[in-house]
Amino acid sequence: MKKRIAIFASGSGSNAQKIMEHFKSNTDAEVVLILTNNPQAYVLQRADNFEIPSHIFTRHEFYDTDDVISLLKNLQVDLIVLAGFLWLVPQSLLNAFPNKIINLHPALLPKFGGKGMYGDNVHKAILEAGEEESGITIHFVNAQFDEGEIIHQSRFKIEPGDNLEMVKFKGQQLEHQHFPKVIENLLKKMRS
Repeated sequence: MKKRIAIFASGSGSNAQKIMEHFKSNTDAEVVLILTNNPQAYVLQRADNFEIPSHIFTRHEFYDTDDVISLLKNLQVDLIVLAGFLWLVPQSLLNAFPNKIINLHPALLPKFGGKGMYGDNVHKAILEAGEEESGITIHFVNAQFDEGEIIHQSRFKIEPGDNLEMVKFKGQQLEHQHFPKVIENLLKKMRS
């Protein structure tokens, strides 16, 4: 029986795309659903391209009902992956999928995490702080932004003269390289 992955994304979905590509012909796991809170998110087009079903939900549906949980349970999802998803995960979803929700953060946590720290906001803060390195953190999700147990970190050097776009690019290279593999390794551990 293949392990089943659901991906939550709020925007473009470049990481979701890399994960869908990685598991497209995988014999052990598959992406079964893309979920978004943004009806305009480009990730919906990416899901279509891979013929993977998608679901758009409202704030009310996510926080005040069990609709999303029921959908994930009906699909027998083994792992939930947040790939550029901007809302805090409600306690009800954490309870329904304990230690089965992971997130990618574009910095080396615990630095540069927390509410409002996503996307360019993170990279700008890193540059303003004069950091010499940055990286990515993949972590379990808990009830606070970016505070769950760390699963994986990768780093890159910030060279003098690196601008926002360069720092973002270096980070995305690491995201695309490591996120699908970390997911695969986690699923293998679940199996054993």
